[in-house]
Amino acid sequence: MRVLVVGGAGYVGSHTAWMLARNGHDVWVYDNLSEGHVAAVADGRLIVGDLMEREKLTEVLREHKIEAVMHFAASCYVGVSVTDPAPYYQNNIVGTLSLLNAMRAADVTKIVFSSTCATYGVPDVVPITEAEKQAPINPYGFTKLAIEHALADYSHAYGLGYAALRYFNASGASDVSPIGEDHEPETHLIPLILQVALGQRDKILIFGDDYPTPDGTCVRDYIHVDDLATAHLAALERLKPESPLKLNLGTGQGASVKEVIDAARRVTGHEIPAEIVARREGDPPQLVADASLANQTLDWQPKYTDIEAVVASAWKWHQTRPRGYEDRD
Repeated sequence: MRVLVVGGAGYVGSHTAWMLARNGHDVWVYDNLSEGHVAAVADGRLIVGDLMEREKLTEVLREHKIEAVMHFAASCYVGVSVTDPAPYYQNNIVGTLSLLNAMRAADVTKIVFSSTCATYGVPDVVPITEAEKQAPINPYGFTKLAIEHALADYSHAYGLGYAALRYFNASGASDVSPIGEDHEPETHLIPLILQVALGQRDKILIFGDDYPTPDGTCVRDYIHVDDLATAHLAALERLKPESPLKLNLGTGQGASVKEVIDAARRVTGHEIPAEIVARREGDPPQLVADASLANQTLDWQPKYTDIEAVVASAWKWHQTRPRGYEDRD
């Protein structure tokens, strides 16, 4: 299948693009490089462009005879979305509508959308099933939920086949592709911890230790990025306009911030000093997936279910490229 991976120079998008190519798909990447990396994309497969360039998007879809789109191009920092929501609404909602309308113009009728567990807000029951009410508590979650509604409406009106994959905390690095996790600024827990182990930070900050969790720190479901990519591939192969897919992607295993730090200490052999600071606005206490529906619907099981294995895969990449993609540019 000819697939356009929008945001395919970023973290999850690049891992998925490589996974698609390894499985025989003809993959093109469309990215504005505001957060992505040229080095994360296979040679000759990058098209530089923005979501708001609807005419260019339409031309790209037509020129490459694209049959399906995977959409990862979003502003995705929860904390920043609270303090500066304007670009989140512009990029995540207006930009995605631009993409959907370009797809309509080019007669592309399949899309796999990168949604998020942030659409659930503070869940009543953990692990979280797809039946849990979606009540986001931050602008990032609001924008993703708005697009889920738009996809449902476009499906009903225009015959769009779509999957909205609500994944939990993407983590780790590929063991078969030369790519990993590199953000600027870095806000994700595991790479921040590993920067301490590399001597690039003095300590890791723990935002609150008074949550209603076993050790007082936030609990998250860390899903390996290659497992996410495999699920996206499976969803693509099952897209049908009459049967939209709305699925959680996670391991079903929660790890607290302190548990992740302890796992990193074991993996790296470094002390990794930590300091407790105030809570961050917009952080739910626990987000853990019940992914049984995805297991059944996609015939998919995550390969990485142990937090130490996830951290070890990330450490392998960060050790060889301590400055991220700068070490290859």
